[in-house]
Amino acid sequence: MKKEFYSNGKLLITGEYVVLDGAKALALPTKFGQNLSIEDAENNAIEWKSYDADGSIWYEDTILFKSVVNKEQFDDSKSIKNTLIEILHEAYLTNPNFITKSKGYKIITELTFPKFWGLGTSSTLINNIAQWLNIDAFSLLRNSFGGSGYDLACAQNDTAIIYQLVDEKPVVKSVSFHPVFLDQLFFVYLNKKQSSKTAISSYYNKQAKIDKTIKIIDAITETILNTTDPNEFAEAIQKHEIEMSRVLEQQTVKEALFNDFDGVIKSLGAWGGDFVLTISKDNPTEYFKSKGFPVVIPYNDMIL
Repeated sequence: MKKEFYSNGKLLITGEYVVLDGAKALALPTKFGQNLSIEDAENNAIEWKSYDADGSIWYEDTILFKSVVNKEQFDDSKSIKNTLIEILHEAYLTNPNFITKSKGYKIITELTFPKFWGLGTSSTLINNIAQWLNIDAFSLLRNSFGGSGYDLACAQNDTAIIYQLVDEKPVVKSVSFHPVFLDQLFFVYLNKKQSSKTAISSYYNKQAKIDKTIKIIDAITETILNTTDPNEFAEAIQKHEIEMSRVLEQQTVKEALFNDFDGVIKSLGAWGGDFVLTISKDNPTEYFKSKGFPVVIPYNDMIL
């Protein structure tokens, strides 16, 4: 019997990096996500096939049950297989029945967004596996891939959320986020995917005492969540960029790439890649296309 699961993708609007240290973060689930289907098979193995949004196969392999049980690791050319084994091994430690009481599986994953967009290929997979095996997704993430977990909260919720780590445990609050100026908000893809693991490691290397920054970001998050004034919203996201630029010792994306843009631009998630959020009086699509960034998505086409 086929089992099917789905998880939402994610965008982190405020609190990138500092969410790891307890800052309040505003995060939004996207209209894009990932499907997972499981059917019984044979040979004490998992026949794994992953499809990109265009229907092409971006990963295909067979993972033996014994590799999962023993957490077998292969050379660097098999990095995706190694990651899958790591996730499945942690799942096995929590719920061994899916290995010990099965003869095999045929597993198919299907993204509804292009894999390189960075909307949560890993988090949607982890949440789908957790749903399938009825285990805690946050524990599975913590023991395998790592990260704050806000992306799992987006995978599980169909509304905007405020996400915070309190005593290293996730606290998720559903909120309403529908400012009257949504038609002025666009998401622009920066043509390259950032590694969350690498970005987090870099943040910790540069991080100084962060308490003051957390208070600043918390206040900005409240402003962004509650304001009805597009100018106040723009000022808040600009202030966020300036503060994180100081912490990360990096140029803002506007300084680096779009210094002549008539509006405000905010990085989302790992700086230097994935999507940015823009607010401007005029539709910015032609501007970004002229700069070589053709993927410009209106807010309402991206966010649930």
